[in-house]
Amino acid sequence: MQSSDIGLIGLAVMGENLALNMESKGFSVSVYNRPFAGEEQVVERFINGRGKDKNFFGTTSLPELVNSLRTPRKIMMMIKAGSPVDEMIEQLIPLLSPGDIIIDGGNSDFHDTDRRVKELYQHKLYFIGTGVSGGELGALHGPSLMPGGAPEAWPFIKDIFQSIAARLEDGSPCCEWIGPGGAGHFVKTVHNGIEYGDMQLIAETYHLLKNLTGMDNEKMSALFAEWNTGELNSYLIDITSRILRFKDIDDTYLLDNIRDVAGQKGTGKWAAMAALDEDEPLTLITEAVYARLLSALVEERKKATERYGSEEAKIMSIDLNKLQDALYAAKIVSYAQGFSLMQKASVRYEWKLDLGTIARIWRNGCIIRSIFLQKITQAYEAQPMLKNLLFDAFFTQKIKESQDGWRRIVSEAILNGLAIPAMCAALNYLDGLRTVHSPANLIQAQRDYFGAHTYERVDRKPGLFFHTDWTGVGGRYHLWSIYSLKPNR
Repeated sequence: MQSSDIGLIGLAVMGENLALNMESKGFSVSVYNRPFAGEEQVVERFINGRGKDKNFFGTTSLPELVNSLRTPRKIMMMIKAGSPVDEMIEQLIPLLSPGDIIIDGGNSDFHDTDRRVKELYQHKLYFIGTGVSGGELGALHGPSLMPGGAPEAWPFIKDIFQSIAARLEDGSPCCEWIGPGGAGHFVKTVHNGIEYGDMQLIAETYHLLKNLTGMDNEKMSALFAEWNTGELNSYLIDITSRILRFKDIDDTYLLDNIRDVAGQKGTGKWAAMAALDEDEPLTLITEAVYARLLSALVEERKKATERYGSEEAKIMSIDLNKLQDALYAAKIVSYAQGFSLMQKASVRYEWKLDLGTIARIWRNGCIIRSIFLQKITQAYEAQPMLKNLLFDAFFTQKIKESQDGWRRIVSEAILNGLAIPAMCAALNYLDGLRTVHSPANLIQAQRDYFGAHTYERVDRKPGLFFHTDWTGVGGRYHLWSIYSLKPNR
């Protein structure tokens, strides 16, 4: 009987490529794909196609898949997130034995992953939810992997996962254990949120270059290629340079023929929602999500243009070094917000996330890979409990050096009616963070006026809460102690 190292369910592009990656590293892989109308021969096509003459075992049913694996069985699902994952788990449970492992490699909600870990424990089974980043090429040649869930399962999957992961210059794998429960999928969610932010910032930079400087595609491509040799070196900057100069079949630039509507699969929204749950101002990434939503309002944008006009930007000469500064500084804020969110969630869910390690495994294989991440690793190695990356000496200096250019670029965009929501949000976040006396005292006074929500006073110790009868009907002050009676906040 066949005795494979691991089973893989789901032979779409990502699943196929991961299976090929595993096999190329010396592992035997049993594969299965749920039959659906018109595509019943998925497994057979793979076995006789890309998997031909390789160490694969094609199966046509879940019992056959399970029986083909050596124990403890390891089964990785690369299927659509949500109810399909739960349905597959329900079908697998009766077929498995105590100690067997189910792995979800899709983009699942971390709350679902946490629930599944607990449910599988009741059946004496282990569940892993792992982030997989790098797209189809990463899956084939080496992705960044973020496994979390049942810690007991990690020793059994570690060799496979670290063997197929991307590698850094020193040979270390871009895969480490992230933490219990939904930790792995949460970190992948934040990764994707940062990805949304990076993409939006680059798009805004392209928007400014095109509409403020009148720069053509070839010149913009050359500029991004130049930036990719310096501190902005990253996968997304690199592919932007390539996209800008890519020609369509009629020798026009393909980018100019693409409709300006950005799609999304939901992970950016999840990052924004998680930030609200953690009271974390994830402003830049949230604006990047909103920008995609706004791009989809095609008819509304046409109507608004007819009613309000479209600002004709003045073709002008802008300092490209200042634009580079603006992009770099805003990028720092995006990562600062994302890592701060992970830190807060780590405390809440007791995951004990190693933020420096997370930055390290993102340095290759994943979509946001860049040399920038090495600086983040160094920041957390120096200060493991660093509250915010903006408080690290390196990033503090970079922000100070970039501020003038950043502000000038944002100002020019606003004066010329060009929307750059993420770059503006980043600057507003910095300015809000460095505001010692914010106008929030007025908001709190308003809340107390109409809802008796109480407030603290600057001339009294923190933790004492007051309420004023603003209309003069009752007594002037009401003193609340946070230790004896919680105020209505």
